[in-house]
Amino acid sequence: MKNMTIEAFAQLTASNEPVPGGGSISALAGALAAALAEMVAGLTISKKKYAEVEDEMKAVVAPMRKLQEQLLLDIQRDSESFDLYMQALTLPKETEEEKAARTAAMQEGLKAAVKVPLSVANAAYEILPVAELMVNKGNQTAVTDALVATMLARTAALGALFNVKINLQSIKDEAFVAETSKEVEVLERKTVDFEKKILAATEVAADVL
Repeated sequence: MKNMTIEAFAQLTASNEPVPGGGSISALAGALAAALAEMVAGLTISKKKYAEVEDEMKAVVAPMRKLQEQLLLDIQRDSESFDLYMQALTLPKETEEEKAARTAAMQEGLKAAVKVPLSVANAAYEILPVAELMVNKGNQTAVTDALVATMLARTAALGALFNVKINLQSIKDEAFVAETSKEVEVLERKTVDFEKKILAATEVAADVL
């Protein structure tokens, strides 16, 4: 999917196909957030006015590129994880053995459908400290780009976590559900608080809070 044109991807999303859905779109938002953060760093590097922060700017370029690439792959991975569950639904269920195998496959599919968006959410959260750096120390002619990166990263993280939470409702492994739910709760709170902190740091965005 990452090699599709923007128009084709949007049309596929708008179709009655179940994928790409919210999970894939969250991954795309995260990839764009990382790309914007990298862009602001690039617009700051080699500028005399920002010579004191040049090393900080250079240090984030490679990590943002890596996260961008990872999240672009996650667009497809999220759709594939959902397909695992859908395939499990088609398994035969005539005998008790078949029913048990089908149920097990469904549960594994659901766990896969949790792990991918959880990975997306964690990756998106990693962008926020860099977005904060760009807002506070990056080229101020691009501060709004850094703010958009902030909001996209937040949307990516929370959107992915929504998918995690809804899939957890159907998983029977209580230990897995409890552990993952706690991770979701912590990450969700940290993401919301971090975005508020960044937006409050600049007059450009403070009035949206």
